[in-house]
Amino acid sequence: MLETEAGTRPTSTAPIHLRVRGGVTLSGSIDVKTSKNAGVALLCASLLNKGTTTLRRVARIEEVNRILRVLASMGVRYRWLGPDGDLEIDPPDHLDLTRIDADAARRTRSIIMFLGPLLHEYPEFELPFAGGCELGDRTVEPHMVALRRFGLSVETSHGCYHASVKEKTEPPGTIVLTERGDTVTENAIMAAARHPAPTTIRNASCNYMVQDLCFYLERLGVRIDGIGTTTITVHGRETIDVDIDYAPSEDPIEAWSLITAGIVTQSEITVRRVPIEFVEIELALAEEMGLRYTCDTEYLAANGRTRLLDLTVHPSELHAPIDKIHPMPFPGLNIDNLPFFALIASCAEGSTLIHDWVYENRAIYLTELNRLGGRVRLLDPHRIYVDGPIRWSGTEVVCPPALRPAVVLLLAMLCAKGTSVLRHVNVIHRGYERLTERLKKLGAEIEVFWGD
Repeated sequence: MLETEAGTRPTSTAPIHLRVRGGVTLSGSIDVKTSKNAGVALLCASLLNKGTTTLRRVARIEEVNRILRVLASMGVRYRWLGPDGDLEIDPPDHLDLTRIDADAARRTRSIIMFLGPLLHEYPEFELPFAGGCELGDRTVEPHMVALRRFGLSVETSHGCYHASVKEKTEPPGTIVLTERGDTVTENAIMAAARHPAPTTIRNASCNYMVQDLCFYLERLGVRIDGIGTTTITVHGRETIDVDIDYAPSEDPIEAWSLITAGIVTQSEITVRRVPIEFVEIELALAEEMGLRYTCDTEYLAANGRTRLLDLTVHPSELHAPIDKIHPMPFPGLNIDNLPFFALIASCAEGSTLIHDWVYENRAIYLTELNRLGGRVRLLDPHRIYVDGPIRWSGTEVVCPPALRPAVVLLLAMLCAKGTSVLRHVNVIHRGYERLTERLKKLGAEIEVFWGD
């Protein structure tokens, strides 16, 4: 949640706005928070465990709050332990799915990841439709295809998923995912975690949040072969009752957001605790565009598995890449990091083609950079041309309803001459903890206000 200078906290529903004085050089160092997407997956996975789950340094963001509201409405007890984001989750003997908080559930797409854990406990149940960012049509059919192998069938009506589970089904054996999606893979893994026979998942995502989920499940006694590859074999356990203490790793999307802040403001800042394995392609591409940076020695995250390092960005003269920029499943350029290259390309000499092939609407939101002086041409719902370098100028913009483009606009305002206003920034709370306050510690001049 954003706060004013005096520390007054607005209500969660109040429209929050930012006033940004741009053109300021940043300096200093900033730590990367733990992963939003891993944290949310682990909250869903805690439903597999009859014991108490303690998660360390969980990002206190709106997406996490929404999932916690849903869990609490079902009877899960949770409490925050101190100021560092440690979170204790204690499930009841039986969840009360009739009292689920439908409003919170419909505000997050992550609710779809309740299907995998719940199918082991309830022959029939209902979940509200998944929500989240407005990024065009994001079908849930791949989830249904994967979970059907565990006996789950789902019908939709009146804004709900009506799920039923067959009493007896053949072991899934091998599941081939039709889409190498992160949440699809996580759902299949969670379903397999309580299935007594081994399940092999092919075309699986091996992205950061999937790996953190696997590390957590291993600590619960679930053997998983092939972590970090596209073929994962899960040796499930019918009952899981373990008191566990686990620390998710740092967020590579936040890491790249902060690195981008240094790049586009021509600043020298150090971003600490960067999960390097998950931003290597982004760094290689930015280096090809002229980025200068230095790295310290690698070390391990608190989960004991993910490689971290401290990275210093240096002021650089940028030029457009030769080829187009497009995302790919890990280990390719992360789809959530793609929007930041529209901003980086705007600061580079030449023209850059950016192809956002996954989402129908997100490229459109990036044309909002034109309000600040950008030269972004929309070719179709998936492709934009970005010309640079440009001279940013301050103006007033309303946040788009998508998380990453909203942060792109905020970072652009740090570059813009004069004063800018970014309105209705509540969407940023979904994925970033106290981002404004942390940028201010680097020297950014940002004022928080709220109202109509």
